[in-house]
Amino acid sequence: MTIDFCSLASGSSGNCHLITDHTSSLLIDAGLSGKQIQLKLGEVGIDPQQLSGILISHEHSDHIHGAGILSRRFNIPIFANEGTWQGMEHKLGNIKEENIRVFESDKPFELGNFIVMPYSISHDANEPVGYSFVNKGVKVCVTTDLGHVTGEILDQISDSDLVVLESNHDVEMLKAGGYPYYLKRRILSDVGHLSNEAAGNAIVDLVKRNVKSVMLAHLSKDNNFPELAIETIKSILQMNKVGFNKDIQIDLAHRDRVSNLYALSR
Repeated sequence: MTIDFCSLASGSSGNCHLITDHTSSLLIDAGLSGKQIQLKLGEVGIDPQQLSGILISHEHSDHIHGAGILSRRFNIPIFANEGTWQGMEHKLGNIKEENIRVFESDKPFELGNFIVMPYSISHDANEPVGYSFVNKGVKVCVTTDLGHVTGEILDQISDSDLVVLESNHDVEMLKAGGYPYYLKRRILSDVGHLSNEAAGNAIVDLVKRNVKSVMLAHLSKDNNFPELAIETIKSILQMNKVGFNKDIQIDLAHRDRVSNLYALSR
């Protein structure tokens, strides 16, 4: 039995990822419309009624847009910490009391067949987290929307079969682009978004920490493009004598379509 993972969409217009062992199926964020998520789940053969839960990383709209409607339509519990619930509850619409599930950050819990670890990250939200999922010896981590990578985050995502890691922007494109100054400053801050270069440097560390594959995610539409993200990462890995797609596999999540499907086992 494999653990399957894919990104349904990743970017400022909506984020949603799926992990499943085909007994327990979980969404990480639900930032597309309910209809879009249903259609994309259908592309990978998942009935929304199979979902055991929706886990929310933080309360920004590109991570929660479809969560309320999916919960109501299919009676799916939504999992988030107290700070995130405070930030999003009024945006979700009416949620059944039994589907409001509150966890503590940095404390693992069981959800179906998965051990879930919500670990703290740095972003301009109430109480943002990344997630690690362990099932049958397979470990998958989702770490996007973070201003910088700390040693604590690296510790959490070590020994992963797959890490979804933000590679949001090229710094020079952002600086030269048309965003207003306050927005550029926010993105570049320690509570903003991770640049291609920062992602590349993190991946160098992840190679040393026994991570097998990285999926680059949350690429900016205006301040990045897939080829640039890949080439930047490749250059940094080569400078550090790390074999691109040899010592570690690099892939991309897409803004508007389902990613490659990973079938992971040990």
